[in-house]
Amino acid sequence: MSAASRPTSKDVARAAGVSQAAVSLVLGGKWPGRVSAATAERVREAARALGYRPNLAARDLRTGRTRTALLVVPALTNEFFARVHAGAASVAAAHGFGVLLYPSPEGTGPATDPFASAPAALDGVLASSMAAQALSGIGAGALPLVMLDSDPATGPGTATVNLAIADGMRQAAGHLLGLGHRDLVHLAADVDSWTFEVRAAALAASVAAVPGARLRTRRCALGVAEAQAAVTALLTAPGERPTALVCDDDLLAAGACKAARRLGVRVPGELSVTGFDDLTLATAIEPELTTVTLPAEEFGARGMAALLTAVDGGTPADEELPVTLTVRGSTGPALARS
Repeated sequence: MSAASRPTSKDVARAAGVSQAAVSLVLGGKWPGRVSAATAERVREAARALGYRPNLAARDLRTGRTRTALLVVPALTNEFFARVHAGAASVAAAHGFGVLLYPSPEGTGPATDPFASAPAALDGVLASSMAAQALSGIGAGALPLVMLDSDPATGPGTATVNLAIADGMRQAAGHLLGLGHRDLVHLAADVDSWTFEVRAAALAASVAAVPGARLRTRRCALGVAEAQAAVTALLTAPGERPTALVCDDDLLAAGACKAARRLGVRVPGELSVTGFDDLTLATAIEPELTTVTLPAEEFGARGMAALLTAVDGGTPADEELPVTLTVRGSTGPALARS
């Protein structure tokens, strides 16, 4: 082998003193029970010493694999989904896979096929339930599919990987109720999605379990300006103001805090506010936001690991990752009303 040439499996076999077939088994991860552990280690050491890298293109031609997964999300501009992508891409790269990131147009609307034939161009799809309507448009039914934030009972995928969203909302509600708040408003994202339905149900049940507590709901589009307008209208309406706002997302919470500040309503002195996600925004506003922290990178990583299991012919199990409430300065005790 010349210094300029690329090492081959034949070179590895010669260096390790084994057959090319043994090299193929070891480097393909199929050696257990077929070659000894000592031989496998000798092959791996020879490959490392030679700087050998398998020819993935040739392997893919033989197996029909593209080593490409599609991640379908509602929007590229949302920090949460950017972090999900980071986690998914890290696991994919460790397995020699690439990830194509595809945003569903208009957030949750149908999407056109980004390829001439998606099943021929992809090995599998990882998709958020918020972008589920895009799946039929990209031909995902013919591919291994893992859903994120989706109802395990009715999700279309091989498996679902979820965050403990209901528990997160129960933690937020319990925190506010424990501070004495009895007049709460749910600032709900006006998005038709399972994850937001779960949040609403968990919050309603938590408030209903406390005598004397009441919950109202105000829906608005998922954005700071929209939340600011909705909360401005809420706080300037006739009647008693709520003492706490439970927001479906940190963007909504930021808009709520902005509205309160412009109206001279003190947070948390007169109004406590909670968010959901724990985006960078949560510590960029003042007071810093009490919010439910979601492990977005781990979420993406677990989803991709499940998808790769499905691509390899396995049956991944449904998973639910725990979440935690991070208490900061935007919540405090409810003021006594006369």
